[in-house]
Amino acid sequence: MAKGAAARAAARRQRDKWKSKRWFSIRAPRNPWSFKVIGETMAEEKEMLIGRHYEILQYELDGDFSKMNVKVQFRITEVIGSDALTEYIGHELLKDHIRRQVRRDRGKIDDTIDMVTKDGYYIRVKPMMISRNRIKASQKQEMRAQARDLIIKFGATNTWIELQKASLDGTLETQIREAASKIQPVRDVMIRRTQLIQSGVQVNDGPTLEEIISQEEEDKKAEAVEQEESLADTVAEAVEDVVDEIKEATTEVVGELKIGSGTTAVDAAVEGAIEIAEEVVESVKEVAEAVKEEISEVISEDSDTDYESMTVPELKALLKEAGKPVSGKKAELIERLKE
Repeated sequence: MAKGAAARAAARRQRDKWKSKRWFSIRAPRNPWSFKVIGETMAEEKEMLIGRHYEILQYELDGDFSKMNVKVQFRITEVIGSDALTEYIGHELLKDHIRRQVRRDRGKIDDTIDMVTKDGYYIRVKPMMISRNRIKASQKQEMRAQARDLIIKFGATNTWIELQKASLDGTLETQIREAASKIQPVRDVMIRRTQLIQSGVQVNDGPTLEEIISQEEEDKKAEAVEQEESLADTVAEAVEDVVDEIKEATTEVVGELKIGSGTTAVDAAVEGAIEIAEEVVESVKEVAEAVKEEISEVISEDSDTDYESMTVPELKALLKEAGKPVSGKKAELIERLKE
């Protein structure tokens, strides 16, 4: 066999790794974001996700458009089903934003501070101050010392969660500005980076992942039912509007065609048409109600499906219909179907 033909044959025998990969939802930490979904990623096995980093801009996370220059960093620590749980490992300002703040005839004071929080987290904080005018080296040193003492004291009296909130919402920057402005007027103060070096005592406050997932499912069901009800009501209202227009138009025609005070054949025909239109409205309402009932039954059937009692070939058939990978053990197949 020629060398090129052998290479092509080997390529055909090689397994396509993309077909064996599946999607995982990336969730923010429990506190303070309550396992909010912040993105998606792909992997063949759960173990491959552990330690993977994920970055997102703060305005995408919190909806604050004034934080478009802040990059929040997470690290995946655990995978449960199709959900990848993360921990907050710090934030960083975009370098373009930092460069725009430093100009001629301004003083730049930055520092790197290592500290331990109240709950035992070892954190590295990098503040930066921009003065309004050029200042002396002794003034820079004094402002740097003021900021260092304040940050170390703040970390020692607060938890890691409280520190990350203060660094993201600007509370810590405001305190540094007030302390440093006593020496020289400060134009801007930035916590340009925070970094988690070593974890401490974890506090599990807030709802659990199971509670969050069940709430999300209930919200989806309620939203689907609400959309269907709105659609059925819209159809019924449209038909009623058409009937009202028919009544108005036929009343005008009847008024012109009436002879004396008697009822003509045209009146009888118009009244029959109105009755038919009203019957159509009732039929549409009945169909809408039937659609609602069918949707509720489908939703309840989907939520009550017992995958555990099904055989592996049956589970694979369902996965094949859904266009999902069919490889793996029974537990993995069930998890894939529940996604």
